[in-house]
Amino acid sequence: MASKFGMAGGIPERRVRPVWDAIDSRQFKNALKLSTTLLSKYPNSSYALALKALILERMGKLEEALSVCINAKELLYKNDLILIDDLTLSTLQIVFQRLDHLDMATSCYEYACGKFPNNLELMMGLFNCYVREYSFVKQQQIAIKMYKIAGEERFLLWAVCSIQLQVFCGNGGEKLLQLAEGLLKKHIASHSLHEPEALSVYISLLEQQAKYGDATEVLSGNLGSLIMIEVDKLRIQGRLLARAGDYGGAADIFQKVLTLCPDDWECFLHYLGCLLEDDCIFPSGTNTPSIHVSTSIDCNHRHLSDDVFDSRISRASEFVEKLKAEAGSDSIRNPDLANLEIERRKIIFGKGSYDKLMEDIILFFSRFGHLACFSADVAVFLQVLPGDKKNQLLEKLAKGIASSATSSKNVLGQHITLFKIRELIGDLFPLPEGDLVGFAVEMTEMYCQNLPLSKDSDVQESMFGEEFLSMTCNVLVQLFWRTKHIGYLLEAIMVLELGMTVRRYVWQYKILLLHLYSYWNALPLAYERYKSLDVKNILLETVSHHILPQMLTSPLLVDTSDLLKGYSRFMDEHFKESADLTFLAYRHRNYSKVIEFVQFKERLQRSSQYLTAKIEGSILNLKRNANSIEEAVSVLESLNFGSDFLDVSNEIQSKKLTFNEDLQLRPWWTPSYDKNYLSGPYESMSNYPRETLNDVKETESKVTRTIEKRSLLPRMIHLSIQCASSSVKVNSNSDINGFDPKASTELKSLLESYAKILQLPFHDAVELVTSVASGQKPLEVFSPNLIDWMNFAVCLNAWNLNSNGITIPMNWELLCSLLQQSVSSKIKTAKPLVSFPGTDLSILVQLVTEPLTWHGLIIQSCVRSALPSGKKKKKGGGGGGTSDQSNTQLSSSIKNSIVSLNNTIDQVSKWLKEQINKSVDGDIDILLLSISCVDGGPGPGKVVKILENLVSSVDDLEVGERICHAVKSWKAADVARKMVTAQGTALTDFLNVCDSKIKPAPPPTASVRSITLKQRKPSFSFYFPEVFSITSPNSHDPSSSFVVVVESKQSISGFRLCVII
Repeated sequence: MASKFGMAGGIPERRVRPVWDAIDSRQFKNALKLSTTLLSKYPNSSYALALKALILERMGKLEEALSVCINAKELLYKNDLILIDDLTLSTLQIVFQRLDHLDMATSCYEYACGKFPNNLELMMGLFNCYVREYSFVKQQQIAIKMYKIAGEERFLLWAVCSIQLQVFCGNGGEKLLQLAEGLLKKHIASHSLHEPEALSVYISLLEQQAKYGDATEVLSGNLGSLIMIEVDKLRIQGRLLARAGDYGGAADIFQKVLTLCPDDWECFLHYLGCLLEDDCIFPSGTNTPSIHVSTSIDCNHRHLSDDVFDSRISRASEFVEKLKAEAGSDSIRNPDLANLEIERRKIIFGKGSYDKLMEDIILFFSRFGHLACFSADVAVFLQVLPGDKKNQLLEKLAKGIASSATSSKNVLGQHITLFKIRELIGDLFPLPEGDLVGFAVEMTEMYCQNLPLSKDSDVQESMFGEEFLSMTCNVLVQLFWRTKHIGYLLEAIMVLELGMTVRRYVWQYKILLLHLYSYWNALPLAYERYKSLDVKNILLETVSHHILPQMLTSPLLVDTSDLLKGYSRFMDEHFKESADLTFLAYRHRNYSKVIEFVQFKERLQRSSQYLTAKIEGSILNLKRNANSIEEAVSVLESLNFGSDFLDVSNEIQSKKLTFNEDLQLRPWWTPSYDKNYLSGPYESMSNYPRETLNDVKETESKVTRTIEKRSLLPRMIHLSIQCASSSVKVNSNSDINGFDPKASTELKSLLESYAKILQLPFHDAVELVTSVASGQKPLEVFSPNLIDWMNFAVCLNAWNLNSNGITIPMNWELLCSLLQQSVSSKIKTAKPLVSFPGTDLSILVQLVTEPLTWHGLIIQSCVRSALPSGKKKKKGGGGGGTSDQSNTQLSSSIKNSIVSLNNTIDQVSKWLKEQINKSVDGDIDILLLSISCVDGGPGPGKVVKILENLVSSVDDLEVGERICHAVKSWKAADVARKMVTAQGTALTDFLNVCDSKIKPAPPPTASVRSITLKQRKPSFSFYFPEVFSITSPNSHDPSSSFVVVVESKQSISGFRLCVII
């Protein structure tokens, strides 16, 4: 049997090898030719068919590949004489997986395992299929079968991991864990364990059940010898003792670890936490093996008596001094940090000294102050110092630098650290404007003066002092926030652009520039800076938040689409490939990674950003195709008419979303994507603002509501189109059964849900919208959810057209008035982009690309439905008159709505043209004038003056040819021109969006009252706006026929146009 299974379906390897060589060299046409020849010789070979399917899939012929795969599968099932081997099945699995038909691959393996029930190779393939499907129960079952057949330890551990995954990711409980523990105990009793990972799985299983004593006993026994590295074994033992509440024993163990690894800072925190019985080191409500390190001021060791605290803190101090003496290395920071932590704990307990803590910080600074990590090291210790002590500390650190005898590079590092500590303490905020400018000038000068230190460095190496420019930018932005002088903001950009010119790999510069350009409405430049970050792989999940929110509300529709597609493509491919990593971890017996990979995949699938990208990508696709009702309907059809997103909306409350964005990398003025301090008035602060835990939770709650709300929109738009078009059919009598009560009922339900998310009952929401539309209430009551309310109003009007007798005070006229008000108010308050950074252009963009676009779609659906269907009218004169009257009223409403929509968008277009037609050189002069300072006078310009002096005086012998050439290529005017051009590009893209929405028609040469579209028997009259031009071929011959030019995309072929003039 084994030899048969090695034959690859009975085909000799020498005949198959040329096909694989062609596939590996990507010569798919040649490979297809060879596989066809192979099939002619072996027509009943499933493996030959599987190879052909693989080649077709690689060539992009997906439907043909699937058909060939299905033929191969059927051939396996029908012919019992055909050999089934893992090579054939694995090849089929590859193709089925890439074609999103993994269930078919699983069924092939299930059939093969049923035919050959004791074949481990096939059973492992089936286990692999279940891993890809994340079928943890089936994984467990097949793994236990393999264990019973082979008795191998790895198969038992596969089963145990599958049980753990059921508990972590499913609804499994304690009984499943007991089952896994029982299986392992039985195996240990008869065979023991032979792998370190097996012991790790056993211990983690016991920890999950809070059996810390049992786990400690296992580790201390014979099985403990499986862990070869003593330090690793001690860390696990200390963790188990700490979790079991044996703080004294855990402290002794951690002390042994520190003796072996004196620079293990996390271990010292564990040691001190156990000494002081601080239960903050344990994560609440979790069974993860890690221990939480408390860095907050509120440490839970105040239950200790004074004598106990003194004795234990003294023990810690003595041990640290001994550790420091034994270490004898100038590069080990842990003992110095340990002294700082001990003094911090004493201060928290009420027995410490601020002066002693300051002395320890100064000593630590003298040894390690030049390191880039110093400010992060001491941040938690600075929190406990009062304001006056912080100022004293700054003075002493500055004096220490002045008297330092270390190398120039170390002194430079200490200067950088001092400025970073100023940022942490918040020393800069209370300073007057002149002092802040002085700091910005000082840091810029230090950057310029120390350029020679990087003379011989490679372009990809970090330069000495490059952090100065980031900190200068922070100070200049703070000055702009305080004074609203655009010169400071422009200087911040120019400083960073110079840094980018000298070394283009500094990601900190790129992120700061990205946010500054976004704030100043130069979004094309912001997007360019984001792309230069070259974000790849999982960083797309943690870094995209810097640009994605701005792009979603921008007129850069193509770039936004590319951004969303790139992110979604990575995520989807990761979900497909993550199972490969999981199975690889199984095969390599790295069972802790199995759990990690699966949990990571589960976390990404619940990512708020991933859901946002899926929903917004679909809405964006609808926006881009909304100029044609046929294309829009096609997009909606591809989205299952929005029904799939309704499931997302329903699951959000039960499925906890994850927020994976790294907000720590954001600039201080925009700590989260829904907050920008520069847009509001200046606030006096003690330090640069950072998001608190409550702020983060509030932001997450907003994001969740937004996802829930946006997931309703595609379905609401589809139902609005249905209701509006049905109302036209009913009024025109073109379709007596046009009324769709289900669509109307569902739309009302969604409108109620939408209003609930906006925190109002449906009837109150209707009253609010109609009150604002009629002028009874101001438009400001919609803030900050103006776009959401406009979308609600558009869909509300569509529902009212087909509300089955339920009438509300909402109609075409009120809706047009409301949309007109919203656009007019934004245009009136809009200011020139160059002179007024922070002008909120995004609201105006959203008004055009969402509510006005949806309104236009609904109008198009009405016009399309008004075209005659060819059915006969019902006999009877009375009914016909009513229908004609209703049709006339509806036609008039649609005509007025089209005119209003045209005028509203035209109003935006005129404003955009005014901005675009401004002189570029004039805008550049405005920017450059803002940084032209008078010598010795207040205001911006001093930093740029230093940069210009650097450009004029730089010497290649001093700083090197590369740096000299880069510095000389920088010009302030070029930076200003680039920004003005980017603003113009964004406005031009917005204008193109507006122009695509409606095209003004040429003036008609005759007045058109109505157009009748006639077939042989029925006729249908419809009153249109003036979108038709009528001309006579021969103006001198009154009898000549008129030519009607229809400025509409609606197809009217097969009808005769009768013009009434």
